Amino acid sequence: MTQSANLGFPRIGAKRELKKATESYWKGSIDAPALLAAGAELRARHWTLQRDAGIDIIPSNDFSFYDQTLDMTATVGAIPPRFLTDERPTHPNGTTRAAMEAAAGGVGHTELDLYFAMARGSRVAPAMEMTKWFDTNYHYIVPEFHKGQTFRLSSRKAIDEFKEAKALGIHTRPVLIGPITYLTLGKAKDGDLEPLSLLDALLPVYAALLAELKAAGADWVQMDEPILALDLSQSQRRALRLAYKYLAPTAPKIMLASYFGDYGDNLAVAADLAVDGHHADLVRGWKETDKLLKALPTDRVLSLGLVDGRNVWKANLWGALELIERASKARGTENLQIAPSCSLIHTPVDLDIETKLDPELRGWMAFAKQKLGEVTTLATAASKGRAAVESAFKASDLAVQSREASARIHSPEVARRLADVSSKDLARQSPFEARRAKQRAAFSLPAFPTTTIGSFPQTEEVRKARAAHKRGDLSDADYAAFLRQETE
Repeated sequence: MTQSANLGFPRIGAKRELKKATESYWKGSIDAPALLAAGAELRARHWTLQRDAGIDIIPSNDFSFYDQTLDMTATVGAIPPRFLTDERPTHPNGTTRAAMEAAAGGVGHTELDLYFAMARGSRVAPAMEMTKWFDTNYHYIVPEFHKGQTFRLSSRKAIDEFKEAKALGIHTRPVLIGPITYLTLGKAKDGDLEPLSLLDALLPVYAALLAELKAAGADWVQMDEPILALDLSQSQRRALRLAYKYLAPTAPKIMLASYFGDYGDNLAVAADLAVDGHHADLVRGWKETDKLLKALPTDRVLSLGLVDGRNVWKANLWGALELIERASKARGTENLQIAPSCSLIHTPVDLDIETKLDPELRGWMAFAKQKLGEVTTLATAASKGRAAVESAFKASDLAVQSREASARIHSPEVARRLADVSSKDLARQSPFEARRAKQRAAFSLPAFPTTTIGSFPQTEEVRKARAAHKRGDLSDADYAAFLRQETE
């Protein structure tokens, strides 16, 4: 029978509970046990929500107090040396280092404030670099590697959270960032160090973690290797083969997950790896479906990522079912899973609580909870036939047709202007030197103009003014004037 699966769930909470708890901890308003309790409550709520939605394969270790790459850094003990001095970062509320270490067991042997210091900096050490997670608006903390880098299993977070779910009666599939993606996303702090050269030192730590997960009862583990959607060097391809050949003997069954694009030229490499299943992003990589079905061994599980994990729009269920039926015809239904294209961390949590949204727009939308419903609908259709979920497909049709026909997003004027575009509009009408002279005259820019993209830092004054405006002590006009002045 075709199973439904999820790759990851938003951890922030439907009402941003995690954000509020974390910021309260940073301000010293709550202590470490209170923050850890808030995290545990959210994990339990989200596991239960997924189970109640009918998801067969529920992830664990997808929760994080900051981001999953920083969690992996803490797990493998790759703490930058500047954070391992005697002057450890102390909490603003004056908690002693010993008390911090005693209270922070839920994050692992890396104490909570050290973990946050790596992400945010401290009085004695600047933060680690942050950059975008592939082509999403999500960010991650960049691992740092040095010559002589060592690794050790420093956190049992993945094991603890698997057991935590198990105690609630929910059997999960733990999620880990794969070793090649982890090293590739990191940055060497010594110029001539190649991060992939650290693989031999890193793999025993992964193997130990996977062995502990297996001993705890995990039968599958999800290894995220989204670099398989990128152009890979020969050394990266060799590293992938070496890594999974090394890990397979002691690990649970491995579901290799790639997303944010198709496998492309890496398909043959992926098919050759010592894994038990493959997840493919068929939202972005749907054109690759037939190649995928031919290339991957039929005795492996194939997870079809058919519900877009990166936007808020309802899925076209009929289009997704067509791909399922092609896969079922080629491979049968026993080794198939239906899933989102990637982790749902990129979506809001629950559309049901958004009662003030415009009804038409709301009818087009699906947040994380609703996308799980789409996944289970597709899995049911794959196992029991279209008739079993006919009403859900009719509702999907209405939403898709409404959006496709709506004048809110399809402007006749824009269509007319597009139709008037000719080949001469696609070519420059004057040489660069002439265009540059006009630009200089029009803008009078300095030699090296710069722009600010994103946000200016939140100063203490900005926070106070924002709070006053929220209380009603500062009028809209005065608040706007203040912000203009601060920006200037």
